[in-house]
Amino acid sequence: MYNQITVTLDMTKLTEKQFLQNKRFLELLSDKFPNKKAARSEIINLEAILNLPKGTEHFLSDIHGEYETFKHVLSNGSGVIRRRINDIFGSELTDQEKNDFAMLIYYPHAMLDKLEVEQGTISKEWFEQTLIRLVRVASFITSKYSRSKVRKALPKHFGYIIDELINMNVELKNKSDYFGAILKSIIKNHTAKDFIFEIAHLIQRMSVDRLHIVGDIFDRGPAPDRVMDELMKHPNVDIQWGNHDVVWMGAAAGIEAYIAIVLRIAARYNNLDVLEDAYGINLFPLYEFASEEYRDDPCDLFKPKNTSGLNKKRIELLKKVHKAISIIQFKLEGQIISRNPQFEMDDRRLLENIDVVAGTVKVMSKTYKILDTNFPTVDFEDPNKLTETESRLIHSLKMAFINSEKLQKHVGFLYSNGGMYLKYNDLLLYHGAIPLTFRGNLKVIEIKGEKYQGKSLMDKFDQIARQAYSDVNAISSRDYFWYLWCGPNSPLFGKKKMATFERYFINSKVTHREERKAYYLLREDEQVIKNILREFGMDEEKCRVVNGHVPVKVIKGESPVKANGKLIVIDGGMSEAYQSVTGISGFTLISNSYGLVMISHHGFTTRKEAIKTGIDINSSYQFLDPAASRKTNAQTDIGLKLKEQISELKMLVKSYNQGLIKERYA
Repeated sequence: MYNQITVTLDMTKLTEKQFLQNKRFLELLSDKFPNKKAARSEIINLEAILNLPKGTEHFLSDIHGEYETFKHVLSNGSGVIRRRINDIFGSELTDQEKNDFAMLIYYPHAMLDKLEVEQGTISKEWFEQTLIRLVRVASFITSKYSRSKVRKALPKHFGYIIDELINMNVELKNKSDYFGAILKSIIKNHTAKDFIFEIAHLIQRMSVDRLHIVGDIFDRGPAPDRVMDELMKHPNVDIQWGNHDVVWMGAAAGIEAYIAIVLRIAARYNNLDVLEDAYGINLFPLYEFASEEYRDDPCDLFKPKNTSGLNKKRIELLKKVHKAISIIQFKLEGQIISRNPQFEMDDRRLLENIDVVAGTVKVMSKTYKILDTNFPTVDFEDPNKLTETESRLIHSLKMAFINSEKLQKHVGFLYSNGGMYLKYNDLLLYHGAIPLTFRGNLKVIEIKGEKYQGKSLMDKFDQIARQAYSDVNAISSRDYFWYLWCGPNSPLFGKKKMATFERYFINSKVTHREERKAYYLLREDEQVIKNILREFGMDEEKCRVVNGHVPVKVIKGESPVKANGKLIVIDGGMSEAYQSVTGISGFTLISNSYGLVMISHHGFTTRKEAIKTGIDINSSYQFLDPAASRKTNAQTDIGLKLKEQISELKMLVKSYNQGLIKERYA
């Protein structure tokens, strides 16, 4: 094969024009591959990789701070690891033994501690048997990847040993003895626990080659910071921003309205400790302000959603904080809307529509009784103006957000690894919606005097989001960045209005209704989704859209697969707040060498309970399009890049052959 490649490479020559067009690039490439032997060796390597099975991609959305569920799904490879255990061991192990072994892979430290408590000590025989089983699983999981790629994933300690074990042919007598000697040495030198920990994490890591997060990491759940920490450990991850993500991104940029929204949602779901403990943001000025300004106000409309474990004093404080920051949010948003009439959101300036004497508020053309008339910080001559005390408070909070090292680190990761959408391996990923007319055409949106639609609109909002973070003086971009949260034509929102004010202050379900825009009424139409795919330059016949944002009501029979399979919605309610709506604990979409698989997760409680009982999350599988033949890297986006590299290397070899570039042999 090597000689065949050599003959092929030598048959054609570079023209002078081709060489001059690529000269600088080829000279730089020759620094890495200084002679024909090095270049040809890399060509052989890349062509071999093209023929390996496609890596496994996992798609998750709407995590909403639910770290324990997210971590478990990641640790068990969305149920894939348990299935592989079944494939490898069959009837060799009982179901309970398989469950216990799977839990050891997911939670090695905790399971080893549990075994020691139950047994007193763990026997040498158990260690030897378990190490052999772990090596078998690791060998199976890593077999679809190049040895070079696996080596890059190996741990610093035990890396060489794991590499030897998972690639060894134990049927050979010498290798069998060598294999056994390594295991005995691991146990004899009291490193079996550490080895188990490292190989278990290798299995976890290699079970998910690439991780796609289709929006909404933040809000509602208790630990978005831990989710972000976990994502930053993953070697291959991308993020399509969700509406809840951009709120935190904007808050980190010092956008005051976004800071207020982050704080309001945190107060509503009793998650202020995330800001204080995880991100080091001092909320004492907010507590002090709320306690003083609302000291005689019961703030009963602002009771947090979750009061479990809270004493009465803490609940009363949270109610006051919740109301105080909500009023500040409404003021700041009113200011943004006032200076941006093109947003066409004047109906959201509701503080201006309150008649505090009559105890009413006008929403659209109707007047409603207001449930709370105590607004100690609102001057109804100028309702959206912050008081001096509010101004000082919001400035203090802004400085705290801007100077939170951990928050800036997490948001920096979102910017570096994220965007409004992604085209990858025949899938178009975006969180919310593409703005459409009710006829199904792409809706034209004007931004700063220019018109955008479809892909150009998403690209423009991506650019706006980045400018809003990097340039504090770009007021217009920062206002448009806020529009992404709740604007009627925002691709991350997809509703006519955000009815936050109404939900707090009006006892009418009519006003609470947030009507969805055209995309959500038309997304079952196959031709509409095909048109969107075509707009993004994708093959409408073989490609699909993947998005989240709106929970799929599985409990009511709704399917996540829509538009005759062209659209897949993967918001299955990982957030506990949505599980009563969906009836499940989340979805994972998996794309592997065999095709697309939709996985529904059910019944996960806590990590502690899973370890205690050995009961895994229950996952059901829906195979969307099993491939006629196993897909290789050559048929993926990575394959396209590899082919480009091969073509460039062949050009370099021709340059060496023709004496256009000097070979170096030292």
